[in-house]
Amino acid sequence: MEFALASAIGVLTASGVYLLLRARTFDVILGLTLLSYATNLLIFSSGRLVIGKPPVLAADVAPTLANYADPLPQALVLTAIVIAFAMTAVVVVVAMRNHADLQSDHVDGREPARARKGDR
Repeated sequence: MEFALASAIGVLTASGVYLLLRARTFDVILGLTLLSYATNLLIFSSGRLVIGKPPVLAADVAPTLANYADPLPQALVLTAIVIAFAMTAVVVVVAMRNHADLQSDHVDGREPARARKGDR
């Protein structure tokens, strides 16, 4: 399970960085979203990967770390999800306004010069 999670984090990070390096606003927004997912998975995996163990103390289970999942990474990830959703909404609104004003979805507002067919 750890290998699958580490691979997923790596793929999400690589895809996010690739999309961030493109010059289109939608690609940048999608890249930021993928990077936030990768960060959330990294934070979530820092609290040990356990299945079927509760994060809250129960009366009939001994209070040792072996019997419980760490609730702090779960709380941090929930907070990060809310913040990332709000930031994505703000970036989408700014990108839509930029597109309306400049008639372009290029990140700096200028389309790159297109090469003519004879200029190779």
